[in-house]
Amino acid sequence: MAKSILMTAAVTGILTSAAWAAGSGPAPMPGSSGTSAPRAPSLTPEEQAAMRYNDGLKHSDKADAILKESESIADAKKRAKKESEARKAYEKAKGEYESAVKLDASMYEAHGALGYVLRRLGDYDASLKSYDRALALKPGYPPAVEYRGEAYLGLNRLEDAKTAYMGLFNADRPKADMLADAMKKWIETRRQNPAGVDPQTIEEFSKWVSQRQEIASQTSALLPPSKNRW
Repeated sequence: MAKSILMTAAVTGILTSAAWAAGSGPAPMPGSSGTSAPRAPSLTPEEQAAMRYNDGLKHSDKADAILKESESIADAKKRAKKESEARKAYEKAKGEYESAVKLDASMYEAHGALGYVLRRLGDYDASLKSYDRALALKPGYPPAVEYRGEAYLGLNRLEDAKTAYMGLFNADRPKADMLADAMKKWIETRRQNPAGVDPQTIEEFSKWVSQRQEIASQTSALLPPSKNRW
């Protein structure tokens, strides 16, 4: 979903002790000479935020893996159990990301990652707010644009989802393809359960997605080698 944030070697060394997980070391231990051992340097709020963000990624990646596994389970009860496990992991990730943005409000990656887990938990409105914060800090940030597009789909805001796709089409084709896949899944789901969406609207959207996919196929050979700018 997202990349971990690297910290300096000095900080990494500190993190080998679980006692530093909350960002503060243990009390000084008395030395053999009766003097206190030197205290390790305290972590800055930004370093603590990076820790929280990286821990959130672990929980989020675990949840994604569990959810993907659940899709192949035929037994409804077993599938529901896996989905519940995934939800708990997303909740843990949510807590870590919320802590990260409190410690460092400028960390756009954490705002975007928080939006991702909130969307996975079904809170689309809160998800959009997090994506908006990420994009205010890092305009055009492709992961947030793509995931926000998926949140728009969850709210049946098709015109906004189209705008997100068009913005990604020239800026980040792989992310545009990801959003197109989400659009196709939305169409399949809404054909089975419209959830208040007019069937004609669903079919018109399907036609639009098909047209965009055809254009993407025709122009893919003209694209320069992809580079991850983020």
